[in-house]
Amino acid sequence: MKVEYINPFYMATKDVFQLMLDLPVEKGEMSVVEEMISSKEANVTLGVTGDLRGSILFSFPKQMTLDMVEIMCGMKMDDIDSFVSSALGEIANIVGGNAVTNLTSSNYVCDIVPPQIFVGEYKSLSMASQKALKVTMKTSIGAFDVHIVLKEK
Repeated sequence: MKVEYINPFYMATKDVFQLMLDLPVEKGEMSVVEEMISSKEANVTLGVTGDLRGSILFSFPKQMTLDMVEIMCGMKMDDIDSFVSSALGEIANIVGGNAVTNLTSSNYVCDIVPPQIFVGEYKSLSMASQKALKVTMKTSIGAFDVHIVLKEK
């Protein structure tokens, strides 16, 4: 997978987390996942269409998700309910929108499909039987994973 695919998502994540949550983000470990992907308790999938096709999976631990929503809304939450899920989906949607905008600097024209949110830890998820690049992102309130599966049309 080309670095031109990865950096726009990292930069968008970094910018959105800084702007919306006042949280600096550092890129952690990167690895290739060849088969099934394991997730955390709160997950958002975005489809990517256009010159690049595929999907992006954001996978967050429960407590980090609750902390993010508290920072955004000023409300302490105890469970991942529909309000928390909606806020998480909106964050991923903004990151995805910024990332596909960033892709234009590499001459890729792409769009995103509205996010799908699923809650609960899944031991394995299929990302269309393709290799995924897993990038761990670190913040002061926890670490989360971004799985990127993209290929040129």
